[in-house]
Amino acid sequence: MQETLNLFPSGAALEALCGWSDSLKSFQQRLGKYYARAEARQTAFDYIQALMCPVERKNGWQMSEQVGYPNPYRFQHLLGRARWNAEQVCADLRDYVVEHLDDGAAVLAVDETSFIKRGEESVGVQRQYCGLTGQVENCQVGVFLAYISSKGHSLLDRRLYLPKSWSAVPKKRKQAKVPSKVRFATKTGLAKAMLQSFFQAGMRPAWFVADEVYSRDAGFWRWLEQTERQPYVLTVNKRQPTPINFKTHYAEDLALTIKSNDWHRLSSGAGTKTERDYDWARIELSCRQPAGFSRWFLFRRCLEHPENPRFISYYQVFAPSDTPLKTLVRIAGQRWRIEECFQFAKDQLGLGDYEVRSWMGWHRHTALVLAAQAFLSVLRYQVEPLPELSVSPFFSTLVAAGGLAVFRAARGLSSG
Repeated sequence: MQETLNLFPSGAALEALCGWSDSLKSFQQRLGKYYARAEARQTAFDYIQALMCPVERKNGWQMSEQVGYPNPYRFQHLLGRARWNAEQVCADLRDYVVEHLDDGAAVLAVDETSFIKRGEESVGVQRQYCGLTGQVENCQVGVFLAYISSKGHSLLDRRLYLPKSWSAVPKKRKQAKVPSKVRFATKTGLAKAMLQSFFQAGMRPAWFVADEVYSRDAGFWRWLEQTERQPYVLTVNKRQPTPINFKTHYAEDLALTIKSNDWHRLSSGAGTKTERDYDWARIELSCRQPAGFSRWFLFRRCLEHPENPRFISYYQVFAPSDTPLKTLVRIAGQRWRIEECFQFAKDQLGLGDYEVRSWMGWHRHTALVLAAQAFLSVLRYQVEPLPELSVSPFFSTLVAAGGLAVFRAARGLSSG
């Protein structure tokens, strides 16, 4: 990974900074049509600006002070009562990201992230598994969709997981203003809804990646295979079953049948210091697939412990039958990019710093965070494409230095 100080090594990058104002104005004009009144439109632009500024904590008061508001009431009105459709904004952000970052081989990733809460009134909160701590916490869980390409990556869409302890209790639903059409949906169901929205917009990624939460649902990956013909690489549990000759076999058992010369040392991508090298192997599964496609189990073995099965990771893959192993390895290494999107959105853009408790408030806040990240992702690529560069160093430098706000102020630009 390149050092932060080397992010702008050329004169071309410095010249590109002059285009920030035009990019920001164009971005604001694009989103402005979704707000019924000029005041809400301006407040939304100020909200996005505040998210991108170096505010220690992105709560209502600190963000308001950053943009010159005397109090957080305008932001509270924007998130709770103003007339605008956050789903329309997200749909346009999806188009915006694809227009600017598509490289013909993009990957969609789905994963969930948790938001720890102290009270019990925030919509969807309950004691449930929290990925942040690895244990049961009082938290909310959101399922997110990310777009990943060689030009950059950004969160595209989101759904709040509404557990049955909320979806089946009218009093809670009324208190949090959960729309009547919203029913209980599993995390896999939320992921499917976001993918369907993406497909119905006429877009198609080259690959889809997700973890064990989604591979456990056979109905989900069969939908990807049989209905959508969508290539995927899914992390699976070692007990992932597959039928062979009318008998159930498990991934961990099949791994023991791989011969030593069938393991291949390949890199799944660049790490922070060196290539991420592992031994890889695959076994094609004898199951009915659409013509021209195959399903495999893919195995990743740690170099330091080649004889210990505890250090083997497992994947289920669906792809065109002629797909080489090195391609599957490269795609398997892309799933961590959504984790990077989460880290930056939480650390720098205030994804988890919201103070709203309602259904609408959560979805509006997250939509505006996605807008900020989408803009910065595209801006980073427009300034100077840097191959194999993690997005976070550029983002962190830009936000920590208050680069966007400083640049706009120097040029006499308002937030509108």
